[in-house]
Amino acid sequence: MSQITIQCRLVASESSRHQLWKLMAEINTPLINELLHQVNQHPEFETWRQKGKHPTSVVKELCQPLRTDPRFIGQPGRFYASAIALVNYIYKSWFALMKRSQFQLEGKIRWLEMLNSDVELVKSSGVSLDSLRIKAAEILTKLVILDNADTQSTNGKKAKKPKKAQNSDSNSLSKNLFESYFKTENNLTRCAISYLLKNGCKISEKEEDSKKFAQRRRKVEIQIERLREQLETRIPKGRDLTDTKWLATLFTATHNVPTNEAEAKSWQDSLLRQSSKVPFPVAYETNEDMTWFKNQFGRICVKLSGLSEHTFQVYCDSRQLHWFQRFLEDQQIKKNSKNQHSSSLFTLRSGRIAWQEEEGKGDPWKANHLTLYCSVDTRLWTTEGTNQVREEKAEEITKTITNTKAKGNLNEKQQAHIKRKNSTLDRINNPFPRPTKPLYKGQSYILVGVSLGLEKPATLAIVDGTTGKVLTYRSIRQLLGDNYKLLNRQRQQKHSLSHQSQVAQTLAAPNQFGESELGEYIDRLIAQEIVAIAQTYKAGSIVLPKLGDMREQVQSEVQAKAEQKSDLIEVQKKYAKQYRVSVHQWSYGRLIANIHSSAAKAGIVVEEAKQSVRGSPQEKAKELAIAAYYSRKIN
Repeated sequence: MSQITIQCRLVASESSRHQLWKLMAEINTPLINELLHQVNQHPEFETWRQKGKHPTSVVKELCQPLRTDPRFIGQPGRFYASAIALVNYIYKSWFALMKRSQFQLEGKIRWLEMLNSDVELVKSSGVSLDSLRIKAAEILTKLVILDNADTQSTNGKKAKKPKKAQNSDSNSLSKNLFESYFKTENNLTRCAISYLLKNGCKISEKEEDSKKFAQRRRKVEIQIERLREQLETRIPKGRDLTDTKWLATLFTATHNVPTNEAEAKSWQDSLLRQSSKVPFPVAYETNEDMTWFKNQFGRICVKLSGLSEHTFQVYCDSRQLHWFQRFLEDQQIKKNSKNQHSSSLFTLRSGRIAWQEEEGKGDPWKANHLTLYCSVDTRLWTTEGTNQVREEKAEEITKTITNTKAKGNLNEKQQAHIKRKNSTLDRINNPFPRPTKPLYKGQSYILVGVSLGLEKPATLAIVDGTTGKVLTYRSIRQLLGDNYKLLNRQRQQKHSLSHQSQVAQTLAAPNQFGESELGEYIDRLIAQEIVAIAQTYKAGSIVLPKLGDMREQVQSEVQAKAEQKSDLIEVQKKYAKQYRVSVHQWSYGRLIANIHSSAAKAGIVVEEAKQSVRGSPQEKAKELAIAAYYSRKIN
C-alpha cells in the first residue's frame, strides 16, 4: 500500500470554529448516533450479525428520512455522506469482529464438549486407559504417515521445508485431529482423539491430576462466558457529548438498589467510562472537496465543500509542508490548463477534519484544536510513480469501456458513460509535471524479517530466501542506537501509569490516563531504521508478524522466562507476574502501522507471516522471513 496519512492543524476565526463545532457536535454527531441506533434496531440485524456483514445501502436508506428531521437539518451535503460512510465503516468493523468472536465461541464450545478427564474418557469408550492410549498411538502414527506422504515431491524426494514450516507441523496435526473427530462416528476413535488433543498431540504416561484438569476445564468455561458477554453487550453506541446517558445512570444509581451484581457492575462501568468530549470527524472522500490557496501573508489555506464561506489556515511541521504545497500546485495546474489534467492524479486522495481534545477551560471550540488528516499516494510525488499509477488507471478505464461496448445496443446513458470515460482517459494521459526520482527496485529474494516481542519490541534479520542464510541481524539496541535510553524511559512511564490506574480502580475512580507521545516517537525511529537497512541491502520486502498472533507470542515469552527462573509452578507464576509488571506490553499495532507508513514512502513491499512462538528473537526474525519466502513459492 503506497498511501500514507499526514496531518496539520487548522486555524480559523472564532466564528468559523464556533459554526463548525455546532454543525459537528450538535447536528452531525447526533445524526450518527441515531443511525447507529436504527441499524441495531433493524429487523435483519441478527441475520447480519450471523453473516458478519450488512448491506451498505441500508444506512443510506435509513439516513434519507432523517435529512428532513428538524434535529438534523441544516448540514452541508458532505456531512450527510460522511455520516453514512462512518456508520458503514463502524458496523463493517463491528460485524467482522462479532463474526470472529462467534467463530471463537463455537470453537470453544466444541472444545469443551471434547475436553473430558481420563476417567470420563475411559467410561465413555468402555475400554481401559492403556487400551485408549494404544488406540491414540495408532491414530497418531497414521496421521503422521499421511502428513509425510503429502510432503513428498513429484520425483519421490521429500520437499525441503524451512524450519518455520517444520515448527508448524504440530498445529497441522491438531487441525487434522479435529477434522477426524467430527468426521468419525466411532466412539472409541473420538475418545482417543480427545485424549491426544488435550495432551498436545502426544501420549502421556503420567497419571492425570484431577485438580489441574478441573482448573483447565473451568478456564475454558470462563472464556466461553466472556465471549458470550462480548456478543451480547458490545453494540456501537456513539458519542454522548452532553453526558445525558451518564446523568441518567447516576440518577438511577442514586435512587434505586441494584437487583443483582451484574446490574450494579453495569452501573459502575457506565459511570466510570469516560466518553469522548469531541464530535465524530467529517470525511471528505474526494480530493476536489478541498480548495487550496494562499492568503495575503503567503500562508497556505483551505476551504472545505459546504463551508466555502469559512477559511482555514494550515499550520504544520516543516517536514510535511511540501505535501501541502503540492496540493496547492496540483489544483493550480489543473485550473490554469482549463481542466486538461485529471484530479485522479492529484497527490492528495482524501481528507478528514476532526477536533483534537485538549485540556483547557472555556468553550469547546476554543479549548480544542481542529485537525485535518490527509491521505496521500506517495507514488504520485514523482514522474516515475505517477506513470505507474497512470498506467494502472488507464488499464482499468479501458477495460470498463471495452466491457460496456461488448454489451451492444447501448442506450443514451451508457453512451454518455463511455464518453466520460474516454474524456477521463485523455486527461490521465496528460500527466502533471513532477520531479524525477528512480523507483526503488529491491531484490525479491532478499527479505527483512522483523520479529516482535515483549522485552525486545523489534529484532531484525536480513535473509537471502534462496539459501536461507542470514546476511545480518539487528537488535533493538542497534536499531535505536543513541536513542535506546528512550525505551527505558517509556517503560518507566508505562509502569507509573499502570500504578496510577491500579490505585484508581481500587478507589472505584476513573482510571483512564493518557500516555505521552514518546512511544510513538520510538516507533517512528524503529520504523525509519528498519526501512533504511532494507534499502542498504536492496531488500525486496519487509516481513512482519500477523498482529493477531501477538497475545500468544507474549504469553510464550513470559512462560519461557518463568520456566528459566524455576521448576516450581508457584515460583513461575510469581515471577511471570513480576515480569509483566516490569516490562509491560508494547503497542505492536502502532509499531506495525509506522513500519507500513515508512515502507510505503520508500516503495518497499510489506508481507505478513506467522511468527514462531519458540526460539530467540533473532531466530524468530529469520524464520519469519523464510516462512514468507516459502509461502510465496507455494502460492
